Amino acid sequence: MKVRIGDGASDDEANAIARALATHLRTDVSVHVGDGDDPVAEATTPADAYPIEDDLEPGEREAALRAEIEDILGGGPEKYKERLPDQGKLFVRDRLDLWFDDEDCELKFEDGKFAAFDEWHPESPEVEEEDPGNRLPGDGLLTGAAEFEGRDLHFMANDFTVKAGSMARLGVEKFLRMQQRALKSGKPVLYLMDSSGGRIDQQTGFFANREGIGKYYYNHSMLSGYVPQICVLYGPCIAGAAYTPIFADFTVMVEEMSAMAIASPRMVKMVTGEEISMQDLGGPEVHAKHSGSADLVARDEEHARELVSDLLTYLPDKAGEKPPRSEPMPPKYDPQGIDELIPEAPNRAYDVVELIERIADANSVFELKSDYGPEIVTAFVRIDGRPVGVVANQPTERSGAIFPDAAEKAAEFIWTCDAYEIPLLYLCDTPGFMAGSQVEKDAILEKGKKFIYATSSATVPKQTVVVRKAYGAGIYAMGGPAYDPESVIGLPSGEIGIMGPEAAINAVYRNKLDAIEDPEERAERTEELREEYRRDIDIHRMASEVVVDEIVPPSELRRELVNRFEFYADVQKDLPDKKHGTVL
Repeated sequence: MKVRIGDGASDDEANAIARALATHLRTDVSVHVGDGDDPVAEATTPADAYPIEDDLEPGEREAALRAEIEDILGGGPEKYKERLPDQGKLFVRDRLDLWFDDEDCELKFEDGKFAAFDEWHPESPEVEEEDPGNRLPGDGLLTGAAEFEGRDLHFMANDFTVKAGSMARLGVEKFLRMQQRALKSGKPVLYLMDSSGGRIDQQTGFFANREGIGKYYYNHSMLSGYVPQICVLYGPCIAGAAYTPIFADFTVMVEEMSAMAIASPRMVKMVTGEEISMQDLGGPEVHAKHSGSADLVARDEEHARELVSDLLTYLPDKAGEKPPRSEPMPPKYDPQGIDELIPEAPNRAYDVVELIERIADANSVFELKSDYGPEIVTAFVRIDGRPVGVVANQPTERSGAIFPDAAEKAAEFIWTCDAYEIPLLYLCDTPGFMAGSQVEKDAILEKGKKFIYATSSATVPKQTVVVRKAYGAGIYAMGGPAYDPESVIGLPSGEIGIMGPEAAINAVYRNKLDAIEDPEERAERTEELREEYRRDIDIHRMASEVVVDEIVPPSELRRELVNRFEFYADVQKDLPDKKHGTVL
């Protein structure tokens, strides 16, 4: 809007007029003095300007609607709400307040509050009389969008007070719409699960339909690797409800509260005769230590929120975007101590997490699946503020040999890092893949293949450090020279060989050594062969043959990695033009 005022007006007067008109009329204003072509002052409507007041106010219709909404927000029957504290959990709307009522956190909007309204609300013309035990607000499922720690995301949350959070036709419709909107928006999805599964007595119309509950897992598959899917379990999630945490990229269980299983204990007893508790069947210990289905275990609801808050700082909103960088920090422990940390003897143990703490920024080590396949550590860290996924052999656990569970864990972690553009750091110190009849039964070849495949297919920047032992096919899975890393660097303790000295001597020279009758002579010859073999696999020989790119002083390892990750941050890698591999 253009306004002209008299020639005698001052600049202050022009500015005051512009601001007043912009506020009152709610439009952009430019003030011209006299016949001038150029404005002397300009103003836009202030963001906090109040609406123009008049005599109109909310009427009875709005009051009635607000009363209906207030009733819906109350959740299911009161008797079920009263039981929640004994179960150690929050009412779902209090849970949403915990997640989204804080600085940089806000529930933006909710969809489908009125789902199933006509089926239960006493004022609905289709409900003859009120039945407090049959309240179905929102059909037991809440969906919407929120800002969480400054990040926009979609969410769903089961209301356990409504038929134990079970899923039925309209709740399923809301769930599917939320997933489909995530596919369009490219924003992360948070699943707050507390569901007993499908509502068996109402399965017609949602179980087998094209747009029924089965579509959940189709949409999970489409979202997988496109946007981060994070699931927190707050109760026993059974049958179909258990697949959402399994399909999620990251699953958090809560001690003494969470459980997930393909069938309930009652069903297990009916089918197999086995009597078992829900926690023993599918509690956090089962899935954190044995199945590997739980990435993290929280102490309580507040801790679960903290874990997800930390986790998101390593992840982008969607595939193709770089993960967020943070302000660089020095490591928790001095890199000067790396050389002393790593023992001279290749068979002596040390905790690789202490090595990681001397490489990564302080307080940035975020380990996943720590109790599953512990022979390998998988963790997000920051190196100079840059999110990095670390795959490290753990010498304190069975000498860092690669067992089936560890191989599977590493493969899945590498695959996830690659999906979300998180660079990879391999810290190799392993005698290789474990041998024996039990690991063959546990599919060491099959799961080892997946580990090697994930390393081969990852297109993010990769750096490999030969910390100490790199024996057998272990160096292949751990990002060795043949697997397209941007660099392979060694520490002076490094060794690369088909096998370690003891195994090699036993394989090649055992008969000749056994033929030496004098024990002292035999021991002397064994030591000579051991040292000869060790020289052959020493990292200096590998550097001399340009198998590795460089040997670096251990105290400079962090700086070396900072420089290499920075230099190769935008490296481009192409895979063969095909639909997909067949390994996974």
